[in-house]
Amino acid sequence: MIRIENLSVSYQSAAGEVQAVRGIDIDIAAGQFYTLLGPSGCGKTTTLRCLAGLEQPSAGTITIGGQVVFSSAQQVMVPAYKRDIGMVFQSYAIWPHMNVFENVAFPLREMRGRFSRKEIREKVLNALTLVQLDGYAERPAPFLSGGQQQRLALARAIVREPKVLLLDEPLSNLDAKLREATRTEIRDLVKRLDITTVYVTHDQLEALTMSDVVAVMQEGRIVQEGSPAAIYGQPKERFVADFIGLSNFVKGRITSLPQNGSGLGIVETASGSVRCQLPDSAATGNPVVLVIRPEDMQIVMSRQSGNVVEGQVLSTMFMGDATECQVALKDTVLRLKVHPTTKLARGDTVLVELPAERCRALIA
Repeated sequence: MIRIENLSVSYQSAAGEVQAVRGIDIDIAAGQFYTLLGPSGCGKTTTLRCLAGLEQPSAGTITIGGQVVFSSAQQVMVPAYKRDIGMVFQSYAIWPHMNVFENVAFPLREMRGRFSRKEIREKVLNALTLVQLDGYAERPAPFLSGGQQQRLALARAIVREPKVLLLDEPLSNLDAKLREATRTEIRDLVKRLDITTVYVTHDQLEALTMSDVVAVMQEGRIVQEGSPAAIYGQPKERFVADFIGLSNFVKGRITSLPQNGSGLGIVETASGSVRCQLPDSAATGNPVVLVIRPEDMQIVMSRQSGNVVEGQVLSTMFMGDATECQVALKDTVLRLKVHPTTKLARGDTVLVELPAERCRALIA
């Protein structure tokens, strides 16, 4: 449905040329929910604006539904209004002088003569029903709540029944509880309508809970792409492990490669030997960083289970569904989550198990 090849965007600033997007490739299947995730300034919104036709890339090719909408080699630049897309902006861009009905009807009226007045009314009311705003058609747009304005912007984007829906951080202006509810609403709606969706966010939870595929961006490049489970559980770079959720990092050096197809090697750390997942390019002697999530570790009573390190409790924090504690090792501090009934106190000496299958080594 969407193919982006070698897309680059650069511009001149007072400090010289800035590379906002650096030769990225993206392939999105029809009906897929694809998320560009990364910190501010990583190039995700620039990429979305190029896809929408609101910004002209410096180089590359963009194809939507088999149609080339931009090509630097072929000198093609299809304007935004001729691309079969709907877009929801971060600010929603609601027309304040129009009521709800007229806001949604606007893109249909701009398609001169394509729809009758009756067809426009039917399409608008249907779109409002889909986003749970039926009954609000005559209300002035400024009189809607933040969540209602977000749904209004979504209705306006889907009323044309576009092939592609683009969402630029649409939940950033909502409070935490409303964001949680709206995440589910958007995901269910686009899946029900079978619209190919590209979503931009810096919020890791949004990306993990809404997406079929997540692309993590850093400094204009896609550093890892995959399912939410793969991005969270199998990070390939320290940046990805650090940006997505909480991670612990332990320095070490590879002393043994996987044997008998187990996939598990041995890394020597300041706190002892640890069996872990090694990258394909690993070699004996390589310096590495072990990555393990707080929820994947546990307090044990003995070393019999293996992969156990000893440390001292620095602090504990009750969080309702878990207790988060910090445990000092010889050269680092681990953050782990334990059951809220676990009795731990500052100064306790504890044994922490690092399950080998959940512990990954990244080349340092």
